[in-house]
Amino acid sequence: MARKAAGRPPEETLSLWKREQALLKTLVVDRDTEAWQRDPAFSGLQRVGGMDVSFVKGDSVSACASLVVLSYPELEVMYEDCRMVSLTAPYVSGFLAFREVPFLVDAVQQLREKEPRLMPQVLFVDGNGVLHHRGFGVACHLGVVTDLPCIGVAKKLLQVDGLENNALHKEKIRLLKAGGDSFPLMGGSGTVLGMALKSHDHSTKPLYVSVGHKMSLEAAVRLTHGCCKFRIPEPVRQADICSRDYIRRTLGVQGAPALRPERSKKAQRPKACPQGASEEPAEWRPGHPSESPVPAGTVCPLQDTDHLRWCWSSTDGSIFCRFQQTVCLLLIDDVTMPLLSCGMVDTGWIQKK
Repeated sequence: MARKAAGRPPEETLSLWKREQALLKTLVVDRDTEAWQRDPAFSGLQRVGGMDVSFVKGDSVSACASLVVLSYPELEVMYEDCRMVSLTAPYVSGFLAFREVPFLVDAVQQLREKEPRLMPQVLFVDGNGVLHHRGFGVACHLGVVTDLPCIGVAKKLLQVDGLENNALHKEKIRLLKAGGDSFPLMGGSGTVLGMALKSHDHSTKPLYVSVGHKMSLEAAVRLTHGCCKFRIPEPVRQADICSRDYIRRTLGVQGAPALRPERSKKAQRPKACPQGASEEPAEWRPGHPSESPVPAGTVCPLQDTDHLRWCWSSTDGSIFCRFQQTVCLLLIDDVTMPLLSCGMVDTGWIQKK
């Protein structure tokens, strides 16, 4: 049975949280502390970690906390740990750490005790660092408590200190041409709080990178770009995949809201496969829609869909898939989403972001 977290904490609790953030903020180190961070090729860096918390559909208490460690620069998974947790604090803007960090710290501590040789040399967190209402986001909190270098990577701009997702900001995004291009996020106070980074040549949305702990912003941005096979840094992407898959295997439910889009009037089912493509390609190479442009009528390989037969886009940007699997997952814009959650199905539609 789905459970709901408690309501907003009393003001006394929020005041305590603010005081704790202010105290821990004094311990944040926003400069490079390791030799590999100052090396142009990050020579000496061998292990990068990613952390994520995924939620059970319709249940704001049950969640899965995950930690993955990848080799660098190969970005191959060396270690993964997922565990179901019961959240005790509700989500309150600006206080995400008090909801999630205790479970992430436990995962790091477990690794430290079980396999210390696999401890990551840096952690990527799906969230903000100093780019925060009080300059102390979840990436700072996790970094200080674990004493590990930490990088905050957010998919949306947190509008603080005068930062706005306005026409000027969108124009700056439009001017980002190639993967690795970036521009500073300077608040009204004159402080650079982070960088907007085009992480992949074919990504249309930037990432918002900020310092968490024990690393400079310049090194954090370079490393984030270096860890991106797609839009989202691979450590975070793999942690997300791991936690959602664990929820499905453990509870038999989806770790993301079910997506059941209606078929667009413009997007009609193709009567034939794309010209020059067989109905079931003999050689299947998993990839991702953002790996290359997907013009209408071209084969579009997807990842984590072992039973997918073929997939291609229609003229309005929808993606049509033929598959044979009870649950088919698509990675669209680097977010794992279920296409259909029940029934033995053979066809389905999903709108490309």
